[in-house]
Amino acid sequence: MTDVTMVRVYLTEEKAHLRQLLTRLHDQEQVRGVTVFRGISGFGKSGTLHSSSLLDMSLNLPVVVEFFDRPEKVQTILEHLNAFIESGHIVSWPAQVNDQD
Repeated sequence: MTDVTMVRVYLTEEKAHLRQLLTRLHDQEQVRGVTVFRGISGFGKSGTLHSSSLLDMSLNLPVVVEFFDRPEKVQTILEHLNAFIESGHIVSWPAQVNDQD
């Protein structure tokens, strides 16, 4: 088992940050893996409810970007992300991955 740090970044689809974040994690930071989850409903600190319905064609649903890597690498990445992700939208915790290395 290898120690890693898991990170979740909470955004909405309408925020241009999603594409910027994915590009940074893939091209610049080269993290081990990224998954994006689209929520069907959610709200944050503002209390504004973002929800999907058949009548609502807007793409302003909540999204969660999740990734992991070595703790020291994630710490550096988080310093970069804090420059453009709003306060309170990033959560991280220690974990382990079942590497064969």
